[in-house]
Parts: sequence; C-alpha cells; structure tokens
Amino acid sequence: MWYAIMSEDNDDSLSLRAKTRPAHLARLAELTNEGRVLAAGPHPAIDAENPGSAGFTGSLVIAEFPSLVEAQRWADDDPYVVAGIYRKVTVKPFKCVLP
Repeated sequence: MWYAIMSEDNDDSLSLRAKTRPAHLARLAELTNEGRVLAAGPHPAIDAENPGSAGFTGSLVIAEFPSLVEAQRWADDDPYVVAGIYRKVTVKPFKCVLP
C-alpha cells in the first residue's frame, strides 16, 4: 500500500538540511530503485522552484510499504529526523486515484 509521509521542518533548518541531504537522498534512492516511490520532494518556503535562503518548510514522500508500521519505522529512521530537522512527521495511508 502507498503511504504519505508528511514532514514539517523546524525553523532555520536550511544549513542542517544541506549537511544531511546526501544521507536523506541515499535512503530515498534505495526506495526509488526498488520502484516504491510515487513522489518525493521538499516544500519550498516561498513560491519558487529554488527558494534559496528562504529554505523549505517540510517534505512529502509517497512510497509503498507493506504496512503502516513499516512506513512509520522508515520515516522515524530518516536522517532528517535523526538530525532534528523535522519537528513533526505524519504518516498516513494514501490511495492513489489519479493519474
């Protein structure tokens, strides 16, 4: 089943995001290579593809896991969580209707 992992950043997380990004992306690449990612990316703090110093307010990952427990476990082990970048992470089942 698909699960939406919705994360909200702590304030002033941009520099810590930059340091932690390679490890975060490596985990996402593993899921992607297994064909388990529907969509993933950050939420820019401003209406721009590259928000520059404005940074990001959080992230969204929609990925396939065997269960909600497995999805939550994966989310809890995210390098951004471990580094303290995210202040809140919500994991919910997701039903893809379109496309």
